[in-house]
Amino acid sequence: MSSFPPGYRFYPTEEELIGFYLRNKLEHRGEDVMEQVVPVAHVHRFDPWQLPPISGEPCRRDEEQWFFFCPRQEREAHGGRPTRITASGYWKATGSPTLVYSSMNRVMGKKRTMVFYRGRAPNGTKTQWKMNEYRALEESAASTIHSSAAQKFRSEFTLCRIHTKSGSSRSFDRRPSEAVAAANTDAQKPVSAKRSLSHDSTSSDGNGSQRALRRRGEDDARLDNDNSELLQDWF
Repeated sequence: MSSFPPGYRFYPTEEELIGFYLRNKLEHRGEDVMEQVVPVAHVHRFDPWQLPPISGEPCRRDEEQWFFFCPRQEREAHGGRPTRITASGYWKATGSPTLVYSSMNRVMGKKRTMVFYRGRAPNGTKTQWKMNEYRALEESAASTIHSSAAQKFRSEFTLCRIHTKSGSSRSFDRRPSEAVAAANTDAQKPVSAKRSLSHDSTSSDGNGSQRALRRRGEDDARLDNDNSELLQDWF
């Protein structure tokens, strides 16, 4: 895993983060390989901009998000609250924790969102750095109940997604600047009549559009099945 081709990105779903990575870490399965992708770090001891260089190999070239296993703090193990103060600021929780559901509509964990502030509370300055902290539900407590009142969560490790706010919903969905986009449009204007005719006929054919949508749905179903098999057979 020492090198990756251009364009490679690590974009796991929340179900994969909890059901595969965090669950295997908690059960001590395949830890050597796992930690090449999601290393162990006491993330609350670092300023967020210090974390990208020590992230897993697939994320080091990423400019927006990084993943870490965070061990439980000693004071937290004795019933205290975790410390989230760094040299330059602090992490502040926003809102209440939310449950994370699997594709089968079963509760599999919970997520807490935090924002990093420079300075000292309560007068810190809000930054664009954010964290999603995931905890896995104890397997014996797996349920479809929509309330977290009676649910227990594992706390030996959490999985933290550190990310910084960007101007796009997804980094691979960016658009070029207006000048570049206009130049590319002008360069691509000469299009063959055959290609244009094919495009028009496809667009005007309602049945063709419906068939394309059905094929897309079948492809999505096959992809979901492939992901399920990967979670079981990766090791």
